[in-house]
Amino acid sequence: MAKNYDLVIIGGGTGGYVAAIRASQLGLKTAIVEKEKLGGTCLHQGCIPSKSLLKSAEIYQQSLEASIYGIDINDISIDFLKVQTRKQAIVNQLYQGIIGLMKKGEIDIYEGVGRILGPSIFSPTAGTVSVEMNDGTDNEMLVSKNVVIATGSNARTLKHLEIDGDTILSSNEALQIQQLPDSMLIVGGGVIGVEWASMLADFGVQVTLIETAKQVLPTEDRAVAKEMQRLLKKKGVIIYTDAHLQVDTLKKNNDVKVQVKQKQKLIDLQAEKLLVAIGRTPAVNGIGLENTAIALDDSGFIKVNQHYQTKESHIYAIGDCIGGMQLAHVASHEGKHAIEHIADLHPTPINYQTVPSCIYANPEVAHIGYTEQEAKEKGYQIKKGTIRFGAIGKALINGKSDGFVKIISDQQTGDLLGVHIIGGNATELISEAGLAKMLDAIPWEIGETIHPHPSMSEALAEAALDINKMKIHG
Repeated sequence: MAKNYDLVIIGGGTGGYVAAIRASQLGLKTAIVEKEKLGGTCLHQGCIPSKSLLKSAEIYQQSLEASIYGIDINDISIDFLKVQTRKQAIVNQLYQGIIGLMKKGEIDIYEGVGRILGPSIFSPTAGTVSVEMNDGTDNEMLVSKNVVIATGSNARTLKHLEIDGDTILSSNEALQIQQLPDSMLIVGGGVIGVEWASMLADFGVQVTLIETAKQVLPTEDRAVAKEMQRLLKKKGVIIYTDAHLQVDTLKKNNDVKVQVKQKQKLIDLQAEKLLVAIGRTPAVNGIGLENTAIALDDSGFIKVNQHYQTKESHIYAIGDCIGGMQLAHVASHEGKHAIEHIADLHPTPINYQTVPSCIYANPEVAHIGYTEQEAKEKGYQIKKGTIRFGAIGKALINGKSDGFVKIISDQQTGDLLGVHIIGGNATELISEAGLAKMLDAIPWEIGETIHPHPSMSEALAEAALDINKMKIHG
């Protein structure tokens, strides 16, 4: 027997469950289909567990450096099973919180694989969702006025480099390791690769990082990438940029042996384990798109308009499966926007230039807007201001004097074009920059805003003032 809804959401990750809550708030009868656990990749295999491990690694490093602060600690060691136990406890607590929110919103949950059907006896248009239930019971048929696809993404793999969960890992398997390896070879120097390199190095693992681009963090401002590379090397990370893994040279036994090619030179590398961290691909297979008019782009992402409608106007798609910034907080806001569009609330399209992008390595990295290189490529005449955290009192107090803040503005209009931070608390500080961009503030207004002293946020004011050569410190 078919069940009727105002909205069915396929995928219960950050984008999907937030969309469901917003729909419930607006009085829409809502169901969510999830094949694994609500919370998706972010909660169970990405954002939350990885940041928990990063925090443990940071605390370990701080403990090793405790004598700098006048604190003597002896016999410092890592109990990695306790590290993993803490991580899982955080994940479990947040998961239970999501389950509670679903009950509060009276949102029906179907545990299984959802597939979109074409026109049928249930509906004259595509959009009925058939759910193959995990418990083996008969398929459920969900007839809905609207559908939101929020199926997320999967870890990208390399041809002929199969993930075996033992010596060759994706981030999913790496999060579950019960013992730290002595050495790790990381393929990919983007966000995921750099976070893992930083974490493992802080835990005392010998890390080698391979990146095909000319810099680690290829999408970040060059100055930020250069600083991150310097600080990773300071931790002992060996880095090969503009380098290509020669997959056909891979040998596995109790460890991994492989060659990389850099400037026509072949380099032999060896490590206990190899982590593949080369980005993510859209999870769109097996959900019935072939039964609809929904179109994909050349990379396999679902094509949508500014309100996240697909070619089937009553079927929306959000989050990683549509490409773009592929961030949990972006998926959440895309989900809320789609729901408000369904409810005819006429939401304003998201301005992605105001969205913070964060990297939770040690040190952290965060930015909004254009990099210096992007701004110049778009034809802007720019002005920029910078301040190193070494000139900021709170940074010295915190022992986080590495890194800097860089602000880019339009020379003609004074408009804020981009803010880039590498250093302590960068992922918290960036929200001020996002608000400034959203409110169309100019750097002068950031600089003239009185910031507390001592605080890390003073760096934003100083960098903003530096655009007009007015900074006080540094």
